[in-house]
Amino acid sequence: MKWAVAVILSLVLCVTVQAQEPSVDFLKVTGPCGMTFPKDHGAHPGYRTEWWYYTGNVRTESGRLFGFQLTFFRSQLSPGGDAAAGDGPVSPWRTNHLYFAHAALSDISGRRFLYEEKALRGVSGLAGVETTQDTVTVRVHPWWASIGPSRQELRAETSDFGLDLRLVPQKNVILHGHDGYSVKGSSPERASCYYSFTRLAAEGAVRVGAETFSVAGTAWMDHEYSSEPLEPGLQGWDWFSVQLSDGTELMLFGLRQKDGSWHAASSGTFVDASGAVRHLDRKDFSVDVLSVWKSPRSEATYPAQWRLRVPALALDVQLTPNLADQELETGSSTGVTYWEGSVAGRGTREGAVVEGLGYVELTGYARAFDAPL
Repeated sequence: MKWAVAVILSLVLCVTVQAQEPSVDFLKVTGPCGMTFPKDHGAHPGYRTEWWYYTGNVRTESGRLFGFQLTFFRSQLSPGGDAAAGDGPVSPWRTNHLYFAHAALSDISGRRFLYEEKALRGVSGLAGVETTQDTVTVRVHPWWASIGPSRQELRAETSDFGLDLRLVPQKNVILHGHDGYSVKGSSPERASCYYSFTRLAAEGAVRVGAETFSVAGTAWMDHEYSSEPLEPGLQGWDWFSVQLSDGTELMLFGLRQKDGSWHAASSGTFVDASGAVRHLDRKDFSVDVLSVWKSPRSEATYPAQWRLRVPALALDVQLTPNLADQELETGSSTGVTYWEGSVAGRGTREGAVVEGLGYVELTGYARAFDAPL
């Protein structure tokens, strides 16, 4: 979930334009989203921010483990179409959309965390979202993700690492919240439209330096769009996804307040082995921090081990990072410092032992979101 990262980005980019156009506003999410596919895999212009977000854990045949992240952000500069980007003659470089991307690879066995960021204008040949009859391609050159009817593909190459993966959904698309309407605050418009593929079979290759490895494993895909910033007084965001060995998946997000407690709008989703979805309200689960880790660069102190409990599901799982340092400092794109990394889970569900792998995102620990920008 990239809500907090995208919110910061949008506030930075849009504050001047909004001050000039007080009578025009971005589209708002205020109720069930009515999403249909494949249409809603594509872009949603009119909403301020949007992101397509992939994470996963893959192994070589010998068992070497890698975690990966590949995220694409669309940020609209002002309400309206590209005409809102400014007056003057039409130019192929004129755009009302900026695109950003983050790619990261956690080499667990090598104890290395590698990442890179990109920022490009939303113009042809550089960045954007292309939709054909049945496939959506999101691109921030030269990285891209394609979403087709039966499989998805990811490609990202940097000087230090590369991703070339094919993903096949093992379950149907999941709508979070209420029919995809995911509340993120105290008022109806503090919300997003949010769906996921919670279990994708992944195979392909990852490159670390000059070495390329054939890998297979599982991945998770989120797609979310919204226009509203985080509610005043919130410190940041904690997000958890875990794919368990019994074929189930759990997503939880916490809107973290300044005293460390979670806002009442925090919620989650449980997906059983058959694909049936259960929405979780804040009262349905607990998350306890068991240890912390301090970054030697940002000096932020992050939670570093968690106990997740959902009593109604008899689910009790402990998550531990597979690598302590999975912190990104994205000063060249979104400007946000956050921790996003591969985790391992072990616990019980309905009395049976379960294990799993997942991802955790932690934002607002290096700097609160209402700090001066």
